[in-house]
Amino acid sequence: MTEDPTSSSADTPAGTANANTARSQDKSWLDKLLHAFSGEPKSREELLKVIKEAADNQLLDQEALSIIEGAMDVSVQQVREILVPRSQMVVVKIDDQAADFLPKMIASGHSRFPVIGDSIDDIRGVLLAKDLMPFVLEGLEDFRLENIIRPANIIPESKRLNILLREFRENRYHMALVIDEYGGISGLVTIEDILEEIVGEIEDETDDDGQDAFIRKVSDSEYVVKALTPIEDFNEHFATGFSDEDFDTIGGLLMQSFGHLPARNESTELNGYQFQVLYSDNRQIHLLRLTPPLTPSGN
Repeated sequence: MTEDPTSSSADTPAGTANANTARSQDKSWLDKLLHAFSGEPKSREELLKVIKEAADNQLLDQEALSIIEGAMDVSVQQVREILVPRSQMVVVKIDDQAADFLPKMIASGHSRFPVIGDSIDDIRGVLLAKDLMPFVLEGLEDFRLENIIRPANIIPESKRLNILLREFRENRYHMALVIDEYGGISGLVTIEDILEEIVGEIEDETDDDGQDAFIRKVSDSEYVVKALTPIEDFNEHFATGFSDEDFDTIGGLLMQSFGHLPARNESTELNGYQFQVLYSDNRQIHLLRLTPPLTPSGN
């Protein structure tokens, strides 16, 4: 029998099997290739894995990776996870005089302050430090807080951070008061708090380190000193020799010198150093004005 020249080994059972296998392998590789380009992560974990692999392959640097991870965290975090608790809030009372709250504002270094009525749960508004400037320049004789405070933004603890960040941007406000399930104030949150969750700690010229966090020079002859300044740090800064055997802080040393809990503007002297109370409450001294002697010993 003459062989048909148009026939091939693919027409035989063995040839057909080999062809099918080849086509199957081609399809398998094609599927893998298509999946590599079109496959989408199915979960947060898979997405993070892809991003980290991109960083490992130097398609992203570590800072970019950290920012992406922070942004992803913000999308699932709630306000209750990052808020400043009510016990740490610096507030101004609606009936305070400027002399009562200005030292507190200066000591805190903040730019926005909740204004309260009878209690911290009685929020009247928010005071912006910049709104005080016209009164500082023109005089504070007719100053009334209720005339310049702005409306407070109240949010629940359960609000997601990415949603709050969008609201901050759209409505152009920077701080919100947070309420718990019973309607009481549980704390506050700022736009900076959220941004720090994404990009890490944000420091500015008011964020001091070490001794500078407790002692601030305001002129050649005056300093503002926090009462919580460790005596050891004070001694190092001013080359003094105050004893820290009985007390750890300057506030404790001054309480002994006063013999009672001093009120605002009370003064005392220790070894030629003049201390004036700028801010205190019914529990402790908070802020002091310090005037060193003209020729302090050891300096």
